[in-house]
Amino acid sequence: MYPTVAEALSLSVVRQGQPRVVAGAEGLGRSVRWVHVAEVADIAPLLRGGELVLTSGIALPEEPEALREYVAGLAGVGATGLVVELVRRWRGGVPGALVAAAQEHGLPLVTLSVEVRFVAVTEAVVSLIVDAQLAELRAAEQVHEAFTALTVAGAEPAEVLREVARTSGLPVVLETLGHEVLAYDAAGQDPVALLADWGARSREVSGAGRTAYHAGPGWLVTAVGARGSDWGRLVLVSAAEPPHRHVVVAERAASALAVHRLVARDRESLERQTHRTLLTQLLDRPPADLPARAAALGVPLERRQLLGVAIRPGAATTPGQSLATQEVLRDLAEATALAARRVPVPALVGVVDDTSVRALLALPPQAPVEGALRQFAREVHRAAAATQHGLPVVVAVGTVVCGVPEVRRSLGEAAHVAGAALRSPGVRLYHRLDDVRLRGLLHLLREDERVRAFADRELGVLLARDRAHGSRLVELLRHLCEQGGNKSAAAAAAHLSRTAYYQQLARVQQVLGVSLEDPESLLSLHIALLVRELDR
Repeated sequence: MYPTVAEALSLSVVRQGQPRVVAGAEGLGRSVRWVHVAEVADIAPLLRGGELVLTSGIALPEEPEALREYVAGLAGVGATGLVVELVRRWRGGVPGALVAAAQEHGLPLVTLSVEVRFVAVTEAVVSLIVDAQLAELRAAEQVHEAFTALTVAGAEPAEVLREVARTSGLPVVLETLGHEVLAYDAAGQDPVALLADWGARSREVSGAGRTAYHAGPGWLVTAVGARGSDWGRLVLVSAAEPPHRHVVVAERAASALAVHRLVARDRESLERQTHRTLLTQLLDRPPADLPARAAALGVPLERRQLLGVAIRPGAATTPGQSLATQEVLRDLAEATALAARRVPVPALVGVVDDTSVRALLALPPQAPVEGALRQFAREVHRAAAATQHGLPVVVAVGTVVCGVPEVRRSLGEAAHVAGAALRSPGVRLYHRLDDVRLRGLLHLLREDERVRAFADRELGVLLARDRAHGSRLVELLRHLCEQGGNKSAAAAAAHLSRTAYYQQLARVQQVLGVSLEDPESLLSLHIALLVRELDR
């Protein structure tokens, strides 16, 4: 919100003094917070930083060492520049020691060969500062008005992020605390590049207060949450340190998102709220009265076959939307409850996280589990397709258990299977642990740094080659792995002639230094590719 040294020097009142930059030109882009007239050598302790210092030099020392200390003091407190009028003392030019010291510290040193009224300079620069601050305040007020309107209107996350991108011109991503992307707006940039390896990149950016700018990745990050419970982070991707108005945009958007989530929960039916409470307690430490409360809801948990189920949206929507918004999950929870009533089977159904709907089926002791499960899954798919979003879903189930203390394990297995099944080829009515196999194991271990390090060792050099040369060797290797080592089938999948594909495989072998004919090498590479895919 402040003018730069260069902008201050371009003012007409300053140009009348015929300014000349004699040192520290690289610092002309620094912001001027204030203008200070000082004729004493020990002024540095009285400054706060950001000042453009004006002096005639009449009280500055003669000794070169003292002049160097004077400049070092100004630079040390963060002064943005030194303007010396040459009329009263150094008519022929400032001393070389002053010039050398200013150049060494990168402090802009400007001389005025014609006398100017310092008070006029001060007034002109301060006027610039005040105008900039007023413009910033007006922009902040407009931001507040825009996001207040969105909040009052109950705007969905996609609408809020669209406004962030429009106002700031920056890509924006809403993620969970587990670094999963809920929604984003690429602001006209490439969304694939924006979201590439998002989870890994996000984990390296730790929180520092509610809102902070991280210069390394170029991320402005603010926490999202309400009532003392954060549930996500909003990230604005900004290569340069963002101005104050962008910080205001991020924080107001985070507030709008937090309010939306609270309102969405309030719109949830009382039945879903009650079920969600019981499911949350089952995943933590079930109180002694929980079975009685569940039975009162028509879902008896004692002397029953209990089966945990997780239902996740299974396909992408438009680029600016997230599958995991509370709106989608709330509708999916109602669809799941409807499916349970159609079977019918007693079930607790609720949204307990930002990724899936959980259900606990309570089947009679002698009921055929597979038949009931097939019918329930079929009804879930049908009811989900009939919602306003019309999304395909992934249904995953855990192990059948017979007691409340074991329910947590079944629900946990279902969530684990659902996460792995999202990336498993093929369409199934429902998925079990046996169905996700290797992908399921890797999904379970995906947070282990040793697994990631293995994948990096296996594929790092090939990924670097693709980035450096714009090739697609990793993609061609993936075709070979997915076709079980069948080169002809892999060539067809890659839409290349066999001759061209074999040449590319030879280059893969050369870069990696391994033989793709070796089953163990091919298996290691396939596992590394799966780990990378799961991490994405």
